[in-house]
Order: sequence, then structure tokens, then C-alpha cells
Amino acid sequence: MSEYQYYEFAAVDRPLGDRDLDALRGLSTRAHITPTSFVNTYEWGSFSGDPRRLVERYFDAFLYLANWGTRELIVRLPARLVDPDIAQRYCSGDAVSAWTTGDHVVIAAVSEDEEGDFDWGGEGVLASILPVRAELLAGDVRALYLLWLLGVQVGEVPDDAVEPPVPASLDHLSGSQTALVEFLRIDRDLVEVAAVASPSMHEAGVDVARWVAGLSGSERDALLVGLLEGGDPLLRAETLRRAGPGRRDGAGVRTAAELLDQASGQRERREQAERDRRAARSAESARWAEVARRERLAGLAAEGDGAWARVAARIAEKNSSGYDVAVDLLVDLREVCDPAVFASRLKYLRREHGRKVTFVERLGHAGL
Repeated sequence: MSEYQYYEFAAVDRPLGDRDLDALRGLSTRAHITPTSFVNTYEWGSFSGDPRRLVERYFDAFLYLANWGTRELIVRLPARLVDPDIAQRYCSGDAVSAWTTGDHVVIAAVSEDEEGDFDWGGEGVLASILPVRAELLAGDVRALYLLWLLGVQVGEVPDDAVEPPVPASLDHLSGSQTALVEFLRIDRDLVEVAAVASPSMHEAGVDVARWVAGLSGSERDALLVGLLEGGDPLLRAETLRRAGPGRRDGAGVRTAAELLDQASGQRERREQAERDRRAARSAESARWAEVARRERLAGLAAEGDGAWARVAARIAEKNSSGYDVAVDLLVDLREVCDPAVFASRLKYLRREHGRKVTFVERLGHAGL
């Protein structure tokens, strides 16, 4: 196809009402719209709505991708659970941004790569990333730091800017955070060097079991009832935030330029290691190929006239595959036969089968 655009919106905290659905249907007659989602694919034309405004009003997440290399992700979060100042500390620029609207914080990220390959659609991608939203609501800011790295990667963060606090367990990303890295094409080498300064989850002081054990019986009962009844979709996230007050992120001390330099060195080491592995595999393959060749030649020498009989039988098949096998056998026989004997027998074959043009041509190509 010449063009492909994929739009997907998701409503998480509350389903869309009838009025909402009617308003959205007015934007597109082709979209698949439900109380929790809006999905549309274009092979020509474009969506007339403004995704950022739609997220501000209706949805909690949005994903877009196009086959010319553009990818975009927008997430809306309740401001009572995500500090707008913290969000803007990590996300300030054009590629990665954060802003407040009403009672929500909205975070948006765009990745452009016109040179990248495109061989897949958008179905299922948002579902793989969406758990990042719940992680952010629970106080896990690893996704925010990853988005800051994207800003560093595309050059929107000044070289002398010091990194924000480095979240715990950046070296053990969740599945959804890994999907986020893949979708936005965040440099894995940059993530790896950044994770060096990341405390482990144990060092970060997160111990939910101990926190629950410290609650009074009435507090635990109220919490359990609330979670089971499910009246507040944000209760779990709010509880996890309460349970993790001892969480300590690593102090940001490195500049954007330092991280880019370290990532460049990491990339060079990784690529050199891969070249070394390929060279070692190639050498091992060549060694085994030589062993196999020697064994094959030894067997051919032991056949004597039987090998020449096989050549004659293959030529007699009068087809390309038979000629190919016959010529391969002759190439090997040249190595194991007495040169004078081989030259005499080859001369005979050329005289006997001189009218088989295809066979003679193959002899010439093989240097015979």
C-alpha cells in the first residue's frame, strides 16, 4: 500500500457515555467506536480530529503510527496521582511534552524515522504499552525517565542539562516499558548506560507486604472491600503510592552529553563484540567445512573408477541438475587424481559429450 495510518484511542478510568459516542461518530463514519475505544485505519486521507484535544476531553491514551516513520503516544493521568511539575521535569520539549488540562496531566511523545522499515500494523501495540499508565499512577516513573532519554536522543535536551532523578530498577524494565522503548525507538544503548546509576528496587525501599502488615485491621478491611467492589478504578494505584513512601530514586548527576558519549562507547563495544562473534562463527564454520571437504575427497579417492562411473551416470541424465552434480564431482576429482590421468579422462568426456552444450558450458564455468 502507498499509505498507512493507524489511530487508536482508549478510555480506561471511565467508559464513554452516549453523548460522547455520538460526538465521536461525527468525526468519523469509518472508525470502530466502543465505550472504551476508538480505532481507525487510513490507506488514503487523514483523520479530521485533533488527537490531543480528544485525549484531553474523552480518552486516557492514544497511539498513532504511519508507514512514513511517525509514531506518537499520548497518555492522560489524574493530577492527584501524578505531580504535573514532576511530569514536566522529565518531559519538556517538542518530541516529549507534558501539560495540564483540568484535573489531568497529559504526556505526549513523538518519534520520527523516515529511514526505518515498516512491516507491521498498529493492532495490539497500544495494549502492550498501556500498563505503563498504571505504573505511573502507582508512582513508578521509569517511563518518564525513558521519555526524557528520548528527548536526549533527538537533541532536544541541552548537552549541559543534568539528568532528572534516575528511577529504581531501570535495568529491569517491565514488559510495557520495554514495549514503550521499542515503539518510540529509544536507543537501547542509551537506556543501558543510564541504568548504571539506577538503584535496585530493594535499595529503593519498596516493601508492600511490610506496609500492609502495618495497617490496622479496620484499615485493611476498608482497603480490601474497596478493591473488591471496584468502585474507584484508581484505588489500587493510589494504594500503591501510599505503600511506597520509602522509594528512593538515584540522584541525577550526569549531563545529557555525558550519557550520549557513554551510549556511543557502549554501542561501539556492542557492535565490536557482535563482529567478533560473527568472525568466530565464520571461522568455526570454515573449519568444519574444510574437515568435511577433506573427508569427502578421501572418500572420493577411495572410490577409484566408481567415482568416474558416477560422473558418467549423472551426465547421462541429460538435465541441468545432473550436469551440476557431474561437474562438482569433476572439480573434486581434479584434486585427488593424478593430473595426467585427470586431463586424459576430462579430454575424453569433452569429446564424448561435446554436443551437450549445457554440460560443456558448465565445465567452462568451473574452470575445467
